[in-house]
Amino acid sequence: MTAMTAQVHVSEEDRLRADLYNFLGLLLAAPPDQILLEQTAGLSGDNGELGIAINALAKLASLSKPGTVESEFNRLFIGLGRGELLPYASYYLTGFLNEKPLASLRRDMAARGMTRAQNVYEPEDNIASLMEMMGALIIGRFGDPASLGDQKTFFNKHIGSWAGHFFSDLEAANNSVLYAAVGAVGRVFMAIEAEGNRMSAE
Repeated sequence: MTAMTAQVHVSEEDRLRADLYNFLGLLLAAPPDQILLEQTAGLSGDNGELGIAINALAKLASLSKPGTVESEFNRLFIGLGRGELLPYASYYLTGFLNEKPLASLRRDMAARGMTRAQNVYEPEDNIASLMEMMGALIIGRFGDPASLGDQKTFFNKHIGSWAGHFFSDLEAANNSVLYAAVGAVGRVFMAIEAEGNRMSAE
């Protein structure tokens, strides 16, 4: 009964927002396989800034091979010792890993009934997990869909303060090819989300 009620309350716009959060989370959690590359290549956007970024990502995905993208992903995020980028809120906000932003996120996750998947060993404040959490809050994967106020609070506290900087860094990274386009989509989407939150406060 609750699940059916929850579905009724999620607007088409919010479903699209959640889909984009989840899509970014997928691409940032692991290198895409052939199926995900083909799905990405099939995306199309409008003439707005986000649509243009999505079209560029689709074009690059259509030209990409899984093995090449895996090498790119490893250079960006894994590397020898560490990758070119450290995609964690704690690092972007404090310069160190496993700091107060992670502890704060874990408290908020517990309050919302979110737990880290058993097969995931990354700190929870990595960008892929946060994209997935935001998508889950919007559609109500952990209960009822989060209110716009709760979405805004979570975004501002755990994502908005640093994710735009991360996506800009990803867009400009030396090793980014496909992920430069992922960075552009993320950067524009984070700006749209932040602007939406500002407008809802007025």
